[in-house]
Amino acid sequence: MSLHNYGIVLLAAGSSTRMGVPKQLLEYHGKPLIRHAAETALATGCAEVIVVLGANAGSIAAALADVPVVVVENPRWAEGMGTSIQTGIRTANSLGMQGVILTLADQPLVTPEILHRLAEEHVRTRKPIVTSHYAGTVGVPVYFARSHFPQLLALAPDQGCKGVILKNGDDALRIACPEAEADVDTPADYERLVPA
Repeated sequence: MSLHNYGIVLLAAGSSTRMGVPKQLLEYHGKPLIRHAAETALATGCAEVIVVLGANAGSIAAALADVPVVVVENPRWAEGMGTSIQTGIRTANSLGMQGVILTLADQPLVTPEILHRLAEEHVRTRKPIVTSHYAGTVGVPVYFARSHFPQLLALAPDQGCKGVILKNGDDALRIACPEAEADVDTPADYERLVPA
């Protein structure tokens, strides 16, 4: 498999309830978080970056106006993360991707090298799932080969992908990724990352 025949699905559909404002638009190193995440994904050299939007889609899409990504809207975003994963996977499927990396807009310490390594380790080990491991658990960013798309498409609306990773333990390679632990859910999280 060509390393380049994978896509990155950037999940950014949530309403940022705990933050109180759309966190995708918070400034990080001089640009909105969503733009930082999209540029990080593009820098991997992957075949396509698919950005899944939901709440505040118009203003968030505007922050990506000149970034060469595929923006898709999930009309069911309010039902939960599972619906956004499905929206991204269906798009990746239609584009012929052989695998995808699921990642979030609010993990700004994740680098292009971290994302690319997930795909590289899939090629090296043939493991269909290569997951980040942090804070005593597994989660995004995570690589899924096409063979696991059906399980992701079968998620309940309020499920994330962790259950698929854990259910397929023998298929999953875990890679330490402490950078993924820093996410931006609350104003305090943001202040830790971007001190005043």
